[in-house]
Amino acid sequence: MIKLALISLQLMVLSCYAGAGVNTKPVFDKELSQFKYPFTVETYKLKTQDQNLSMRYMDVGAKGSGKVVVLLHGKNFAGFYWERIANDLVKRGYRVIIPDQIGFGKSSKPSRYQFSFTQLALNTKALLSELKITNFTVVGHSMGGMLAVNMSYLFSKSVNKLILINPIGLETYLDFVKYKDTGFFFKNEQKKTVAKIRNYQKKNYYDGKWSDDYEALLMPFKGWLNGKEWKQVAWNNALTYSPIFSEDIVTKFPKLKNETYLIIGTRDRTGPGRKWKKDGVTYKLGQYQNLGKAAHSKIKNSKLFELEGLGHMPQFEDYKRFSKVFYSILK
Repeated sequence: MIKLALISLQLMVLSCYAGAGVNTKPVFDKELSQFKYPFTVETYKLKTQDQNLSMRYMDVGAKGSGKVVVLLHGKNFAGFYWERIANDLVKRGYRVIIPDQIGFGKSSKPSRYQFSFTQLALNTKALLSELKITNFTVVGHSMGGMLAVNMSYLFSKSVNKLILINPIGLETYLDFVKYKDTGFFFKNEQKKTVAKIRNYQKKNYYDGKWSDDYEALLMPFKGWLNGKEWKQVAWNNALTYSPIFSEDIVTKFPKLKNETYLIIGTRDRTGPGRKWKKDGVTYKLGQYQNLGKAAHSKIKNSKLFELEGLGHMPQFEDYKRFSKVFYSILK
């Protein structure tokens, strides 16, 4: 059964095939020029690390609204997957900023870039300053949660609330796993297929279940894999693993000053690096039924909402349960 809230996303996906035969495969360049996002995409030109790059973003809702929410995407996605939440926020009077981070989605894919969450936070804050936004609530999902923690840590006076949706980084990975060179991840990325990506997400995100809604989220990967620039996309995908493993946000938890809300699907078992643990390590990664509580205990001004039976994508698995919690936080 197709959820009504994602019909527009699926129509957006179908538009990629408009005028073509049913067997036509999508073909996208590295910046997804051929893939339609749910809202108007704008470009912020920034000079960073001695390069002129383009950071793409969506700016939805009334520009004069004093209520601003910034939505930060996870590693395996980009800004387009926030569509339903963005629409509901706009109905509640919010202005919503949805950036694609450098290296992701429609933004630039540099051949060289020192990726760090501090750098991505700086880029995002520069975008917000360009838009003359001085105060905002920041929401981060998965890898976006690690970035959101850094936003709150670095720019606490600008952040009204910090909302984390099944963030990764709730445990210090390098305490348990071996650090891998970027080349390791680059080789793995180049071996990816749509079937492998689908099977990974089916197993790890959705408890072995699948739907048309989830399939629609794979469209960028399908077009990239068919395109001529997949190698550059794969290289950026590889580069962005480094901060996940090398940057510890757990040590920042006691230093966070903003109201913080953790929305945790307790079935989540996302554990980066579990296939290359250090010798002798028996610790089980990704036990979110414990990780949410541990993070909550370290963050002084925090509140924990546990969604039993949901995994890494609670906002897609059960939007009704998720939204009841999410919008209560924003009241």
